[in-house]
Amino acid sequence: MSGHSKWHNIAAKKGKADAARGKVFTKLGRELLIAVKQGGPDPSGNSKLKDVIAKCKAANMPNDTINNAIKKASGSDNAENYEEVTYEGYGPNGVAIIVEANTDNRNRAAADIRHAFDRCGGNLGTSGCVSYMFNKKGVIVIDKTTCNMSEDDLMLLALDSGAEDFVSEEEVYEITTEPGNFSEVREKLESEGLEFLEAGVQMVPSTYVALDEKGAERMERLIEMLEDLDDVSEVYHNWDE
Repeated sequence: MSGHSKWHNIAAKKGKADAARGKVFTKLGRELLIAVKQGGPDPSGNSKLKDVIAKCKAANMPNDTINNAIKKASGSDNAENYEEVTYEGYGPNGVAIIVEANTDNRNRAAADIRHAFDRCGGNLGTSGCVSYMFNKKGVIVIDKTTCNMSEDDLMLLALDSGAEDFVSEEEVYEITTEPGNFSEVREKLESEGLEFLEAGVQMVPSTYVALDEKGAERMERLIEMLEDLDDVSEVYHNWDE
């Protein structure tokens, strides 16, 4: 679930996602729980929950699983309590990394994340040490092979709905919005029957860092270790893959 990639080799990414689907669904379930506890179980009156549901659908989470998670989260006997925590640090060659976690134990999460950084030649930093290199943006990614609209029609629809930018990559369309416009743009595209490879508000880097082969291997290992942690929900970085 690492954020804002170049979206090359879609087939490989889908295969990796399928292999880790159970873990991804568990993490998304935590996001649903947090959203429900913050704003209630009705997505029509809880914009955060509505956006998390869209994120779940982009990850191919079944509707029954989503509904069951919402029902469980809204139950009076649900004592689970997760909080959102953000960590910042540096990877090989000073690559900026932001790690978002949903955890019921801050000490465990911090220790596990620090261990991953240390093992891969990085270091966990203080709050604000790298976040200034990122901008919060809504990002919607659509696989060209599943899109039922022409590129021009999709671009006009996205921009007319309030999108900030539209980019056609080799295999996907990537639509960028301001965070406040994300839900409106996403809902408009959904109403046209479009399906998303990814849909969410992310931390998008303003500059990128290139790595040599050894640095790239260490960076890949660091991302894998972080994403494998149960507490970690998203990993953002400015490595130019």
